[in-house]
Amino acid sequence: MPFIQITMIAGRTEQQKRDLLAAVSQATTDSIGAPPETVRAWIVEVPPTEISVAGETVADRRAKADQG
Repeated sequence: MPFIQITMIAGRTEQQKRDLLAAVSQATTDSIGAPPETVRAWIVEVPPTEISVAGETVADRRAKADQG
């Protein structure tokens, strides 16, 4: 029984998350032959203030991009 955790920055729509979970589940079934009913996948969303890239939070990077 595969367990798949997807960690990503918060902000996607509910439909985008549904589509991602469906695609990951299908890819798991296709690639390793796991029966669909055994695939478990979930999303952990992290606020952009709690993730950094090169020492700068994603929230700050986005704010800079919006200003420039």
